[in-house]
Amino acid sequence: MKEIEELDLPEDIRYAKSHEWARPADGTVRVGIDDYAQDQLGDIVFVELPQVGDALRRGEEFGTIESVKAVAEVFLPVGGKVVSVNTQLEDSPDLVNRSPYENGWMVEIEPADPSELEGMMGKDAYLDMLKGME
Repeated sequence: MKEIEELDLPEDIRYAKSHEWARPADGTVRVGIDDYAQDQLGDIVFVELPQVGDALRRGEEFGTIESVKAVAEVFLPVGGKVVSVNTQLEDSPDLVNRSPYENGWMVEIEPADPSELEGMMGKDAYLDMLKGME
């Protein structure tokens, strides 16, 4: 497993305490799990995602990730309507391990309340939280 200093944590995204990330762009928000979460899970072998059109609240489970170690639920950090899912993960779930922020994103939502992003952490606050977990 990676040391905290080795984690890839981009500055331009927001982080949830439950290790999901959110990146706003052009009226939508792209969501996935961060480098810390994928590293803790190990080799991801299956990802279950919601359907386009599903409306979900912030904090609601939107899918599951199965790795060789465990099955984990993933929670939506910002509520809204699912406008896109990453269908590449059906055939290549390991994209979450290899590229959690680019090719391994999970869903894109149209946020019901974009201000919910303000309740998420920036990189520095998230790093502080991770260091406190050690």
